[in-house]
Amino acid sequence: MFQNKVFSGRYTAESEDEIVIFIIGMRINKWRAVHKWMPVFKAMPPMIRELYTNKDLGFLSMESFFGLRTTLMVQYWRSLDELLAYAKEQTHLTAWKNFNQLAGDNEAVGIYHETYIVPKGKYECIYGNMPIYGLARATGHKPIAPALSSARQRLQEKV
Repeated sequence: MFQNKVFSGRYTAESEDEIVIFIIGMRINKWRAVHKWMPVFKAMPPMIRELYTNKDLGFLSMESFFGLRTTLMVQYWRSLDELLAYAKEQTHLTAWKNFNQLAGDNEAVGIYHETYIVPKGKYECIYGNMPIYGLARATGHKPIAPALSSARQRLQEKV
């Protein structure tokens, strides 16, 4: 699933299609209310396993970040329709129902998400001396040719 091999040089993502970026996370507002925020925290791993196991759902890949109070996950999806369809899948619906029962309007834990539909040709990326990461992990990565050394050139290639 994840690899740590560093690729020397400069790379970009292979994708030239529209991409959906879904940012989701939680914030611990009251540390002592572990019984409220821990179930929310534990709800995500089963969904991620399901998404990586079932490529036909439209999920491509993700990156996770953990701060002192806040988690953040950046997910890459093939389409908005597939993301919205997954929201209606049993694993997600069960997690959502449990959240509403345990935390609902309680101030102990907060959740958030943001969805971005990025049209073809309206994004670019660069990875220098990195493992395969981000959008490149989701769609594949390729070395940056001299003709594509700037962000402007990489964006024009996709148009």
